[in-house]
Amino acid sequence: MHWIGAAMEQVRAQFPALHQSVRGRPAVFLDGPAGSQVPQSVIDAVAGYLRDCNANHGGAFDTSRRSDALLARAHEAVADFLGADDPAGVVFGANMTSLTLAFSRALSRTWRPGDEVVISQLEHDGNVTPWQLAAREAGAVVRIVRLQPDDCTMDLDDLAAKLGPRTKLVAVGAASNFSGTVNPVAQIVRMAHDVGAQVFVDAVHFAPHRLMEVSAWGCDYLVCSAYKFFGPHVGVLWGRPERLAALSPHKLRVVPDTLPGRWMTGTQNHEGIAGVLAAVDYLAALSPQAGATRRQSLIGAMAAIGAHEAALTRQCLKGLGQIPGLRVFGITDESRMEERVATFSFRSSRLSPADLAQSLAAEGIHVWHGNFYALPVSEALGLEPEGAVRAGFLHYNTAAEVDRLLDALSRLA
Repeated sequence: MHWIGAAMEQVRAQFPALHQSVRGRPAVFLDGPAGSQVPQSVIDAVAGYLRDCNANHGGAFDTSRRSDALLARAHEAVADFLGADDPAGVVFGANMTSLTLAFSRALSRTWRPGDEVVISQLEHDGNVTPWQLAAREAGAVVRIVRLQPDDCTMDLDDLAAKLGPRTKLVAVGAASNFSGTVNPVAQIVRMAHDVGAQVFVDAVHFAPHRLMEVSAWGCDYLVCSAYKFFGPHVGVLWGRPERLAALSPHKLRVVPDTLPGRWMTGTQNHEGIAGVLAAVDYLAALSPQAGATRRQSLIGAMAAIGAHEAALTRQCLKGLGQIPGLRVFGITDESRMEERVATFSFRSSRLSPADLAQSLAAEGIHVWHGNFYALPVSEALGLEPEGAVRAGFLHYNTAAEVDRLLDALSRLA
């Protein structure tokens, strides 16, 4: 399924923000890699929670009971979104970075001096620095897997060389928020498990583009952020329940020892979690299937999203390749679309990333510039301190918006 015509109008009509304009022209939201826009159903869910059942956890009264029931449904919805069997493994928190920092401290208490942690140059810094800090405290050794600069993919031979009997954890991104590269997560998990290591997956950038499949991947832990998949600013940590139960989190005495509560410190962002539930249900409703379970609907919806975004990716890559003086980072071979998502970072030989982003902004085209917190990637490619310009397409973007970007870049870059 590739959304065109009336179908695309129906998708876009659900996002109020998309109807804004800049200097009399429709705004083009290509800033999705840093945070997606949200549908009206999510806005209504957040407001509805605050209006109808705004209460703390565990009360005997009606609004607290309704709040707790809604939060339980949110755990179930995210489990469906992730492809997990047990909602007890779903933990909510402030954001991916806070969850990863807290979780890394707990996991590192199981490490000993000389143990090894494997990370890569292809990561967002949120999946690098927490592990470096945790390893330092535990006396563990950090090994860094190279990226291949020609196409911004992970060097799997280098990964194999860095795995060994002392490897305790492999931390890997499912997709790069810099280059759009999709890593072969299932293969990496098998390689890590073969040496007895656990795997922590950063799926923040992957989540709005492709189907999440923690059970099929076989990973041990995963993090993502709802504000990247059309929800509010809420972080998600998933772990195999038996692993989460075996670890000792830093928590207050009054926090329960049962899952998932033992990992959810303090009062949660209940209205935000209500919005996460609505975001998952929004995605499920995009499925062409009728009468399916929520997980089945999500499978259909993400297949449709993938097909639409693949068409935009081919269109964008073809156009970017025809602009003189523009360097695109990442996979550009149209036969390798399964290995990337619709995220493009590039630099112009004529304008700095900041100047190019500002010029695009003046035309109503929203893009980012800098390193996008993917500092290891930017450093490995020699792009610091200026970084690059990044444009990202989501399922609510159109072929006409790709043309707007390409036309502007042809004139500016």
